[in-house]
Amino acid sequence: MGGNEKKYVQEAFDTNWVAPLGPNVSGFEQDLESYISNDSHVAALSSGTAAIHLGLILLDVKAGDEVICQSFTFSASANPILYQGALPVFVDSEPETWNICPVALEEAIKDRISKGKKPKAIIAVHLYGIPYKIEAIRAVADRYHIPILEDSAEALGSTYKGQKCGTFGDIGVLSFNGNKIITTSGGGAIVTRSKELKDKAIFFSTQSRDNAPHYQHSEIGYNYRMSNICAGIGRGQMEVLDKHVVLRRSMNGFYVSLFQNINGVTVFKVPNADYFSNYWLSSIVIDPLQTNGKTSEELRLFLETLNIECRPLWKPMHLQPIFESSPYYGGTIAQNLFENGLCLPSGSNLTASDKDRIEDAFKKFFQ
Repeated sequence: MGGNEKKYVQEAFDTNWVAPLGPNVSGFEQDLESYISNDSHVAALSSGTAAIHLGLILLDVKAGDEVICQSFTFSASANPILYQGALPVFVDSEPETWNICPVALEEAIKDRISKGKKPKAIIAVHLYGIPYKIEAIRAVADRYHIPILEDSAEALGSTYKGQKCGTFGDIGVLSFNGNKIITTSGGGAIVTRSKELKDKAIFFSTQSRDNAPHYQHSEIGYNYRMSNICAGIGRGQMEVLDKHVVLRRSMNGFYVSLFQNINGVTVFKVPNADYFSNYWLSSIVIDPLQTNGKTSEELRLFLETLNIECRPLWKPMHLQPIFESSPYYGGTIAQNLFENGLCLPSGSNLTASDKDRIEDAFKKFFQ
């Protein structure tokens, strides 16, 4: 927390705005629109998952449609496809950004079209805060006239060629869950290119109430709007967002320095200067052939004995029990990353003594 969150929350109590609307909600949306710019329009919602769901609805995804989704991601990227009764089609990653592979993406589109089922949308993710291959994915999407739903849940503050993540898709998604770079305790936002779409998202998120003196509903609605109290936390968090980005990037630099002389450990970094990452989570990949057989799982268990938490990278969606029957295109890049990678302690509040303890643990394990 930065400090001013309490001020905005107290204002919500003092003015009796404790509902899913109010000055903090409008103010938080304006703060986000100013921050990501690019003429974006933002609607604050109860979660990033809700934003993906409403994004699919705004893109007219219906039961029986197919939606292409990056396989190497958290399940919240894919679950809303099932909410709509649509079929997920999963695509492998490429090795530079770990995000959706443009070659495998086009292969998937061609094959689905040949089977008489042109995909209705593409869900592309900025994994761990590193942007996907913006231009290559857009070129494929435009070639087949398929809109992109940009999952920027992990990438607030990241940019590609100076443009903020969340503004590259036909619709964008942000998350403010408790583990993100800033939080509203729970929350998210949908980013649109027009006020008309923003208003439509708000309409759906407030139970799709028609403009009538009585409760009338002509479309299915959802209880997805952010509360004024949560938005108050978000307004305070926006004041420290840039500071948090600096701290996360510093942690990534710490790991780059730590592992530079340890063979077989690669820190996940941006591929070139066009990419700027918030490094929401710092991650590594371990090659047992270069570490005398030491594996990522052995490292995770060793650190656990020292009360230092690490986690495997996301288990790809096409390997999840719930999606095992879904179509998949690509090779084994995502699977290999999952089997050999770890997410490391990356919080904005890690102290110098925390870093010393982490460094000592890694050196002990590898030496």
